[in-house]
Amino acid sequence: MTTANTTGTAGLTQGARAEATIDLGALRDNLAALRDRTGGPELMAVVKADAYGHGAVRCAREAVAAGARWLGTATPEEALALRAAGIGPEQARVLCWLWTPGGPWREAVRAEVDISVSGRWALDELLAAVRETGVPARVHLKADTGLGRNGCQPHDWPDLVAAALRAQAEGLLRVVGIWSHFACADEPGHPSIQLQLDSFAAALEHAERAGVRPEVRHLANSPATLTLPQSHYDLVRPGLAMYGLSPVPEVGAPADFGLRPVMSLSARLALVKTVPGGHGISYGHHYTTSGPTTLGLVPVGYADGVPRHASNAGPVQIGGTWYTVAGRVAMDQFVVDLGGDAPEVGEEVLLFGSGEHGEPTAEDWGRACGTISYEIITRIGARVPRRYVGGLA
Repeated sequence: MTTANTTGTAGLTQGARAEATIDLGALRDNLAALRDRTGGPELMAVVKADAYGHGAVRCAREAVAAGARWLGTATPEEALALRAAGIGPEQARVLCWLWTPGGPWREAVRAEVDISVSGRWALDELLAAVRETGVPARVHLKADTGLGRNGCQPHDWPDLVAAALRAQAEGLLRVVGIWSHFACADEPGHPSIQLQLDSFAAALEHAERAGVRPEVRHLANSPATLTLPQSHYDLVRPGLAMYGLSPVPEVGAPADFGLRPVMSLSARLALVKTVPGGHGISYGHHYTTSGPTTLGLVPVGYADGVPRHASNAGPVQIGGTWYTVAGRVAMDQFVVDLGGDAPEVGEEVLLFGSGEHGEPTAEDWGRACGTISYEIITRIGARVPRRYVGGLA
């Protein structure tokens, strides 16, 4: 165990088993810091995956109130949920980029969702929806510049651009964006970065020479927003950075970029008891007490998003002192070896927070579990209520 100087308690709601506190003031401050860092380009607040676990509608409203004119989603269901919540096109453009055959094209077109197109099959399905609804679509053509996931390969790009321009000439759509996504922007200096910059420039040059006049050209995700000004173009798309975590922890911590983590995760001790030495803890007895000690039961587990890989590794803070998960993380609970300490049942257990008061952070959990902070915050489940503080919207 490690003793911190002060506690960083988030203040659990009375009677709560566990709670994720979402600091909307920090969210606004992060957006302001990112805007100051990038200068001229517009900012797309990426709220996919329920705003990285923070609550998509609430964070989207806060971002719009803070001046964001674009929102980014992965699935069409995410985009349509924002529109259904009352975030209209006059407030923010919503881009959706992950489509599958048979998707809700008609609904998205009617809701004035901007639609990413990476191949002819998608363009054909979109145009069928446009003809059925009579509503022209706003389209962003996506180029695969080297990530190897979604996006149109260079050898297919001329055909996709030409087909989109034919549809535009018929009044069926407007090509409003050209975009792509980095593979290794979180590894500054990686040779793929320059190759992707060159490939994107070539895709843009071809599209513009063919007659595309996009409203926005966009390439920069969170790490590129922070470290690659040459990639900013007309629009940047911060995701993780908006929620106050560093996408390039080897380069700098959140504070080095003017960011503050938005989410903290707490639970209450459900039991404190003394046990003898040699006592096995949790499934499989992968932890055995080295001598007489006290154990604390924390009533959250992998059903709440606590990684099973945190077994014997995940850090928590109780009363200003750090402890480590003892034994396996179970579906609904895990145990910490308190080393003879005896906090009160019901005392707050801070799994992670901003780190400003010496508590563990999502980055600490990512390292302990062999993963990244993105996964730690995004996986916090619906069984954990979100408490919002500091909001304007």
